[in-house]
Amino acid sequence: MAFAACIRRIFILTIIGKQIRTERIFNRITNKTIIVPMDHGISVGPIDGVQNIKTTIQKVAEGGANAIVSHKGLISEGHRKHGKDIGLIVHLSASTNLSPYPNAKTLVCSVEEAIKLGADAVSIHVNIGNGGEKEMLKDFGKVSYDARTWGMPLLAMIYPRGEKIKDEYDVNVIKHAARVGSEMGADIVKVSYTGSSESFHEVVQGCSIPVVIAGGAKMESDTEILEMVKGAIEAGGAGVSIGRNVFQHKSPKLMVKAISAIVNDNSSVADSLKILS
Repeated sequence: MAFAACIRRIFILTIIGKQIRTERIFNRITNKTIIVPMDHGISVGPIDGVQNIKTTIQKVAEGGANAIVSHKGLISEGHRKHGKDIGLIVHLSASTNLSPYPNAKTLVCSVEEAIKLGADAVSIHVNIGNGGEKEMLKDFGKVSYDARTWGMPLLAMIYPRGEKIKDEYDVNVIKHAARVGSEMGADIVKVSYTGSSESFHEVVQGCSIPVVIAGGAKMESDTEILEMVKGAIEAGGAGVSIGRNVFQHKSPKLMVKAISAIVNDNSSVADSLKILS
């Protein structure tokens, strides 16, 4: 009986720990999130916006972002003793665009190491529809188990990319990607936007966990970015995980504020654009 009580207590404490950490990466009032991934340095090098990561983190925090995504080696560089707080998601997987197999992500950090680094959550990148899918799903299973054991929220970035994918923005493959995230035990799943609120609603409906959209490649206009955000939120999305279209913007702080107006205050695109003017 004592053993059973001990197991129950450990289980309850794990749940409490995950709830507390999740609150650090979500808006507690709206239950939405604005995440700014800054893990691009490994895949594409020191591009504009992440060269001085500490300054960029400060800007997006001031704008109201809930969390950033970073690889383990830059955490001490981005750590701030002053300024507005922001959640930390440690990214566990990587590949480089210099590789002949850039879609094959490999684990470069563990859940336990992320905990030691002060993470509020962890994230993993999985590409489905290519020759490396088997290994990435195996890694996903291990990370999911470890995250659940430690009460650590898990963000799964899942993209249909590879030789079997004809159109990585097709609603059917995006729906499949999101469903993989929920079935594998992630707490949040990040997928590409499908191009319309109607089609993205299908993605959200087929997934039992919060769905956030990726920002994708650098866009031509602020209007294009904000229309995408608006469409995702109207479809029932839980927020955004936008990197380059935020940290490479001329004012990352104002761009986050404009996105937040839509995500958290249900503002129109026109009203949000006024924040940037």
